[in-house]
Amino acid sequence: MTRTALLRPIALLLAALAASCGPATVRPASYSDPATPCPGGQSRWNLEILDQRAERDATEKMTAAIRNGIQSSFTGCRWSASPEAGAGTITIEVHRFASVHDVESWEAAVEWSVRATTAEGRTLTEFEANEEVSRLNYRGSDNEKESLTQAFQASLERTIKGLRALPSLSGSRALPAIEAFRPRQGTAPSLEAPGRGGT
Repeated sequence: MTRTALLRPIALLLAALAASCGPATVRPASYSDPATPCPGGQSRWNLEILDQRAERDATEKMTAAIRNGIQSSFTGCRWSASPEAGAGTITIEVHRFASVHDVESWEAAVEWSVRATTAEGRTLTEFEANEEVSRLNYRGSDNEKESLTQAFQASLERTIKGLRALPSLSGSRALPAIEAFRPRQGTAPSLEAPGRGGT
């Protein structure tokens, strides 16, 4: 038996182990707008990201991608991962964040809910930012990462638009769910060119 034949099962095993370590790493993205440096005309927010997936693999990696995307989109905010008195709270509850190989394609799904509340606990807005993407299994491409990145960026962009729509908190009233950001399954919106980091 040749050396290549002996190494092939080891390579397959390593690939399987890597795939079992949670979702692929997504490319970073941001959707900043100088006109809205911070949601609701505020200068600080608490940002809470909760992993509510059935299988909570690589939670830190996933929450870091979401947190970095939101914080880099609102650079005029001071963000706190630990609750600070006197600041409102934006909560992201993640229900799905994965891409699965299905014969000739990769099926990615990112689903999370967004809720913004005042420091007193009054809900300002609540909506969902869900996205599903189907990508052909192109040879020589990291299709898991590319499909999950596309779904992630679409959900992030929808989240930023929803938070940007918050009115100034001074004298504001609680808002109904924002219908424009309800889930749209099976399609990926045309994305504005996001600020992306390296692969």
